[in-house]
Amino acid sequence: MSICIFPGTFNPIHNAHIQMAKFVLEKYDFDKIIFIPSYIPPHKNIDKELALHRINMVKLATQHNHKFEVSDIEYKNEGKSYSILTVNKIREMYKIPGRLNFLIGTDAFSNLDSWYNTDELKKTIHFIVFPRKEDNEKQIDYDSYKLNGWNFEILQTDFINVSSTEIRGNKGEKSVCAEVEEYIEKYGLYKN
Repeated sequence: MSICIFPGTFNPIHNAHIQMAKFVLEKYDFDKIIFIPSYIPPHKNIDKELALHRINMVKLATQHNHKFEVSDIEYKNEGKSYSILTVNKIREMYKIPGRLNFLIGTDAFSNLDSWYNTDELKKTIHFIVFPRKEDNEKQIDYDSYKLNGWNFEILQTDFINVSSTEIRGNKGEKSVCAEVEEYIEKYGLYKN
């Protein structure tokens, strides 16, 4: 089975996340893409009380595609969501002998060297990097990442500029699906 994992904060999940996943699904003909909402992201300050809401919103946003799956593996762990721990569990669950495909935006990719247990990550992950315009303007030195042993490829596609931060600030209207919009309204999430 060919799979790609898509870990993230998803605070909240938005249409660009879904577009990225669909694009990768079609381009690589994966059997499934597994969305993995983090419980406590190591590099972000986030209210852990929102963790279950974030999982529920990801389930709502992905429910119409049978090749999308949502994992609560990091939520059940109830600790910091270190990618290497998640990757090792997924590789074991699906009996993946080689590198695991991992969908990531350039914003997170540019911080790889600060991640937990980078030496093991370099051996176990193939990153599929989705460019974002604002990150591209920072001129990420991809050659240095290759020289440092990271295994990745950059997708050649149009930039996606939606951000969860804008949505939380009510600047990203129509950037989430109707079900997620209703959920946010129902539970009064992201009110200033």
